Amino acid sequence: MPSLLSNLKSAREYLTPTLKSSAFLTRGVLTPEEFVKAGDELVYKCPTWTWEGGDPSKRKAHLPPDKQFLMTRNVPCTARVSSLENVVAVSSNSEAAADDDDDGDWLVSQVLSAEEKKKRDEKALEDEFDILDDEGEVVAENKLAALTLGGDNAGDSAKQSADVAATATSGDADDEYADMADFEDDDIMEDEAAVTSPTIASDATTSNNDDILKVRTYDLSITYDKYYQTPRIWLMGYADDGSSRPLTGDEMMQDVISDYAHRTVTIENHPHVQGPHASIHPCQHGAVMKTIVRNLTKDHAEGDESGPSVEMYLFIFLKFVSSMIPTISYDFTMDVSASTKK
Repeated sequence: MPSLLSNLKSAREYLTPTLKSSAFLTRGVLTPEEFVKAGDELVYKCPTWTWEGGDPSKRKAHLPPDKQFLMTRNVPCTARVSSLENVVAVSSNSEAAADDDDDGDWLVSQVLSAEEKKKRDEKALEDEFDILDDEGEVVAENKLAALTLGGDNAGDSAKQSADVAATATSGDADDEYADMADFEDDDIMEDEAAVTSPTIASDATTSNNDDILKVRTYDLSITYDKYYQTPRIWLMGYADDGSSRPLTGDEMMQDVISDYAHRTVTIENHPHVQGPHASIHPCQHGAVMKTIVRNLTKDHAEGDESGPSVEMYLFIFLKFVSSMIPTISYDFTMDVSASTKK
């Protein structure tokens, strides 16, 4: 089935006229020349990405022979998305923050493991308990003061109780600000913390040397889709048992946010590389990129900086794609922050 669909789509792409005029700002799409320009910038800024020529018999005439697609290899994937819970951490003033900030539209705010969520809940429960003395009674301020006037033993007891009370008070104060550390920007996914969490390490394989962790790896490639006139991401995963066994389609879907698996992300044949790959369908890429570019342009118009250029396209694109595959840690060095609000 993937072979038949790929053949039909290849024929459709072949019959589609090549875009000649730039529509980067108006439609969020690229000409082949702009795709090459954006790819050159990505390779320059992120050396893990390289241009590939691929099989000469499968080359596209609208692209240079040696720049048919972009590739990055051996990208680590330490966790399964299926082992994570998508938890949007909300502060007590989240409604007020939402009114002041549009950037929360960047798909997912946080990805936390189930154990991290449990630890937070347990911590909140512990904070509700009062401090008890040796007799199991609640320590009150006047009792602490009375103990201070007693003998040496009483003094020691009072000191210990005071230390406990001070620690609890300090802990409450720290907790008030600790929640703020749980957030980056509203429009940035907190995927790194989830990916590197010790809880998630159980999804990977440990070798005889406990310091070496074997993880899944992915080869990612970016092609130019002439029909949709946008880049398209392809993924090929490999098992974490050291055998370099290609992952099955269902296994690769374990590393895709469930809302997109088998819907936006499907298994298809790569136009240049042998074998079926997971691919993010590009039908909405142009519309999303148009919205992001428009908002970036609006933000820059309010300052002295120039707006986004074609060279930034793939950095913005890869940031957008990372929200669908948050545990695959590929490189897109440039910091991109933009709203998708229409």
